Amino acid sequence: MNNGIRYNAAGDYDPSISPLEIDWTVRQRQAVVPFEIAGGLPLNPIQSGLPAGRGSLRHWGEATCADAFVIGVGDDGGRRLLMVERGDGNGWALPGGKVDPGETPLAACVRELAEETSLQLDPRGFMMLEARGVPDPRAGANAWMVTVPGVTLVAGDPLPPVRGLDDAVDAAWVRADSWEQLAGEVEVFSAHTDLICSVLCSLETAVQLVG
Repeated sequence: MNNGIRYNAAGDYDPSISPLEIDWTVRQRQAVVPFEIAGGLPLNPIQSGLPAGRGSLRHWGEATCADAFVIGVGDDGGRRLLMVERGDGNGWALPGGKVDPGETPLAACVRELAEETSLQLDPRGFMMLEARGVPDPRAGANAWMVTVPGVTLVAGDPLPPVRGLDDAVDAAWVRADSWEQLAGEVEVFSAHTDLICSVLCSLETAVQLVG
């Protein structure tokens, strides 16, 4: 588990540098998910059986992203989740992106949200969840992603307008009273499936307990 000092950011080293030249002991100490080194290369601790290399990721080893879990609630009480359509054809995902060197996950979460959807929210309204590994379809045997999700609530009717910016083709408030409903509306980015399902299910449980 990460020691709380900082996270591994993809920009912490030049991706053109050979992985054999990287001091992996430092990155192991900062890792969200512990990983091993074999033959001078970091081994993906999240997904096994992947081809050697870094897949279509530009970094070696672990890199951290922050994803914004923005829940919209209208006057009808229905729940919607703010999602973006990825430009790489991997479906609909939470707005988010890589944490820059020296940046906190909260700052990255708010920044990426604005850059991809035009929605600017107060960072004080976010609750940051525990960092976790994600099964990214772009990963390789020697490169993977972890995320630090931030959850916040937006209320109103209508909900704030959003639009797809940066590398997002589109942005939309997708009906999400349950995971099944959301999955029936859009094709969810596989790296975010477990994360979204777990958060939505926990919200459903909380509502049932209150009710």
